Amino acid sequence: MITTKQVADQLVARCRTGKVEEAKVEFFTEETMSIEPAEGLLPKETKGLQAIRQKAELFISMVDEFYGITITEPVIAGDYFSIGWETDIKMKGEDRKLTNEICLYRVNNGKIISEQFFY
Repeated sequence: MITTKQVADQLVARCRTGKVEEAKVEFFTEETMSIEPAEGLLPKETKGLQAIRQKAELFISMVDEFYGITITEPVIAGDYFSIGWETDIKMKGEDRKLTNEICLYRVNNGKIISEQFFY
């Protein structure tokens, strides 16, 4: 069975090469829960691969330009792992900026069952 570390390493590798959506298809399920820090432009809670992909499309529609990302090595703790994610971005109607977040994931049976973002 695939371990939490293997899922974490594979997710990071795919995301670093711009294959974020491919990683979701591989590791998320229709039961996966995605949690944002607060009500705002994105929904606080989203459940299921298709809904999570739609949330990503909504976010991308608000972006004027992506300049790059930096993702840390994952930190593993049991069924959980976290990564730091920095994005160089220009949102529509805003100045270019660096955003930083911590992404926390929970793995069960080789699949990501939850993701939560802190920024």
